[in-house]
Amino acid sequence: MVCGRFGVHVARLRQTTWLLVLIGLLVLLPAACQSGDGTPLEEPGEMTLSITSPAFGDGDEIPAKYTCQGEDVSPPLAWDEPPAGTRSFAMIMDDPDAPGGTYTHWIMFNLPADSRQLAEAVPVQAELTGGALHGENSAGRTGYSGPCPPAGRAHRYQFTLYALSQVLDLKAGVTKSQVRDAMLGHILAWGQLTGTYRR
Repeated sequence: MVCGRFGVHVARLRQTTWLLVLIGLLVLLPAACQSGDGTPLEEPGEMTLSITSPAFGDGDEIPAKYTCQGEDVSPPLAWDEPPAGTRSFAMIMDDPDAPGGTYTHWIMFNLPADSRQLAEAVPVQAELTGGALHGENSAGRTGYSGPCPPAGRAHRYQFTLYALSQVLDLKAGVTKSQVRDAMLGHILAWGQLTGTYRR
């Protein structure tokens, strides 16, 4: 009888342990999903910045000029007034449809707070005039690397601009993860422009 009761208690203990583990996973999962590399860091800022390009509209095809099948230069971009207290901007361009997971084509940060546009063909050098810096993209290079998807379906290319409350204490050539970690807690607002391209 004692052994039987002990066995029941052990079984219940195992069930309780697995239940606690499951609850813990359910609590952590949303946070993990929200902070993945392919998603904008919208907290605590809000999507209030409007970012546009005279080269293509939101959801439209990116002209070949700005891809690996053309001149492979960055497209012109412009944005509206950021919130008060903005001290710098950061830009990340991702392809969330890449076969191996999100592919990062372009990382810029410490763009001056008074900037409202990027001209076409931003130089790919690590350090730019005005203090802006380039991070390392998924190709292992600094600067812009245009759309170059495998033949087949169209991919999306997301240009995400962040208005930040500080200049990031980072050097040129850092990874996207380092830039994202440094931005956390300093995002005042963000905006996104999406273009598509297929080969």
